[in-house]
Amino acid sequence: MKTDIEIARAATMKPIAEVATRLDIPADALAQYGNDKAKLTPEFIASQKGKTDGKLILVTAVNPTPAGEGKTTTTVGLGDALNKIGKKAAICIREPSLGPCFGMKGGAAGGGFAQVVPMEDINLHFTGDFHAITSAHSLLSAMIDNHIYWGNALEIDQRRVVWKRVVDMNDRALRQIVGSLGGVANGFPAESGFDITVASEIMAILCLANDLEDLQERLGNIIVAYRRDKTAVTCRDIKADGAMTVLLKTAMQPNLVQTLENNPAFIHGGPFANIAHGCNSVVATKTALKLADYVVTEAGFGADLGAEKFFDIKCRKAGLAPEAVVIVATIRALKMNGGVERKELDAENLEAVTKGCANLGRHIENIRKFGVPAVVAINHFTTDTDAEVEIVRAYAESMGSEAITCRHWADGSAGTTDLAERVVDIIDGGVAQFAPLYRDELSLFEKIESVAKNIYRADEVLADKKIRDQLKQWEADGFGHLPVCMAKTQYSFSTDPNLRGAPIGHSLPVREVRLSAGAGFIVVVCGQIMTMPGLPRVPSAEAIGLGDNGEVVGLF
Repeated sequence: MKTDIEIARAATMKPIAEVATRLDIPADALAQYGNDKAKLTPEFIASQKGKTDGKLILVTAVNPTPAGEGKTTTTVGLGDALNKIGKKAAICIREPSLGPCFGMKGGAAGGGFAQVVPMEDINLHFTGDFHAITSAHSLLSAMIDNHIYWGNALEIDQRRVVWKRVVDMNDRALRQIVGSLGGVANGFPAESGFDITVASEIMAILCLANDLEDLQERLGNIIVAYRRDKTAVTCRDIKADGAMTVLLKTAMQPNLVQTLENNPAFIHGGPFANIAHGCNSVVATKTALKLADYVVTEAGFGADLGAEKFFDIKCRKAGLAPEAVVIVATIRALKMNGGVERKELDAENLEAVTKGCANLGRHIENIRKFGVPAVVAINHFTTDTDAEVEIVRAYAESMGSEAITCRHWADGSAGTTDLAERVVDIIDGGVAQFAPLYRDELSLFEKIESVAKNIYRADEVLADKKIRDQLKQWEADGFGHLPVCMAKTQYSFSTDPNLRGAPIGHSLPVREVRLSAGAGFIVVVCGQIMTMPGLPRVPSAEAIGLGDNGEVVGLF
C-alpha cells in the first residue's frame, strides 16, 4: 500500500493558473509561488465584494482519539465529490504547523486519495505565512523590551508583561525562561516563555481580520502589559502595529493550491483549536464563497471545541451562515470512546461501537442547537465490518440524522459522491436557520455557562472570586460583548482527557481567563492546556529526510 507522500508525488498536478480558471480567477489575480501554488492579490479580493455568496458547509468530527478521524481528508474528499457531481466547489482548510509535523502527526494535508498538493510544500514552509507571523510576533516582543530598556516612558510593570515569544516548533525547554541575562547592556532580567506560533494572538488576528486596515486595528488593540495601577498597555502604545502590518502584508493573502483531482483549495492560517478558534482565515472563506457555489471548510478537533468556536466566534464576527454540517466519525474512534484500547481496534466489537455512539449522538444534538442540519460521514477503514457500520447507521437514524459510508481515502471523489449528493439535497431543502449559541448581551460568565452546560453538559462552572472579578472588570472596560473562546482538552466533553464517550454530572473548572483584545475574544482556560507542545519519545522528525533522489521521505 502506498503512503500518503507516495500518492501525492505520483499525482499529475496542473499549473495553478489553470486550476484558478475553475473559479474564474484570471492569471493577473495570482501572485504565483512557482507553478503549483499562488496567492490571490488584494485587488482581486476587493473586486469580489457585492457578489452573491455560495453555500457554506462545515466539516467537524467526534472527539479525536489516537486512532484518527480524518476530518481534513473528508473535507478534501467532499470537495472533490461535489465537483465530480457537477457542482462548482472549493475547499478552505488551515495551514499545518511545523511543530506537529515533526512531532506526532507527520503531516496535515489530507490523506490517501483525498489530499491537497504539493504535499511537501504545504506541510513545510509553504508560502511563508507562519514565518511572517513569527517575525511580527517577535518584533513586538523586541519592541516591548526595548521600550523598557530606554527609560520605560509608558511605566510598564515588568512583572506584568503578558506578551510571550513564539517559535513554530515543539520545544518544551522554552516553555518558561529567564531572559536578558548577562549584564546591563542586555536589559533587565525577566521571566518569560515561548508559545508555539499557532497559539499566537497574531495568528488568531490574521484569521479573523477582513483586510489590512482591519488587521492593523486589531494588532494595535493587543494588550501586551499592564502598569502598576493595572491599566493596560497596548501594541499601539508601543508603536509596533504599523511595522507588524508590513510584515504580515503578504501573509494576509489567501493561498491557492489544488487537490489530487485538480480542484481548487484555499489553505490559509492555522490558529490552535483549543487555545484559539481553530479555523482557517475569514478572508479565505469569504473570498471562496464569492467564487464557488459550494465551499467546504473544517474546524479543529471535535465539534465541542471546533464547531462551537466556528459558530460562536468566526461566523458571529464574519457574518457567515453555514447551510449544512458533516460530522466525521470512524468505527475505530467510536470503539475507543466505547472503552477499547488502541491495540484492539482491528477486532470487531459491536458492544464497544454501540457504547461509543453516545459521543456521536452528543455532537449531533449540539449541532442542532445552532440551527444547522447535520449528516454523519463514516470515514471507512478496511477493518470496519458491515455489522459495525450498520450500528452507526441505525444510531444516526434514531437521532434524526443519517450516516453515510465514505471511502475517499481509497477511492477519492468516487468514494464520497453519496455524501456530496446528500449534502446538496439538505442545502436545497433550505432548512438551516443558523444562530449562535448565546447573545452578545449576556455577561461573560453567562456565556461561559452557556457553553459549559449546553455543549459540554457540565452541571456547573467552578470559578473563584478572582476570575469572576476579572470578568466583571473586563465588562466595565467595554469588553463584555466579546465571545468566549474555551480552552480545554480536545479528547473529552469534560476537562478530563480520559473521560471519553458522553459524560454527564461533571463540573467545568476555570483555571484562568485571558483577554485577547486584538483577536476579539476572551480565552477561558479549563484544565491543563499546553500552548507549547513537546516532542514525543519518538518524534516524526526521526523518520523524515531526503532520499537518494533528493526527494523528501517520511513525511506521512
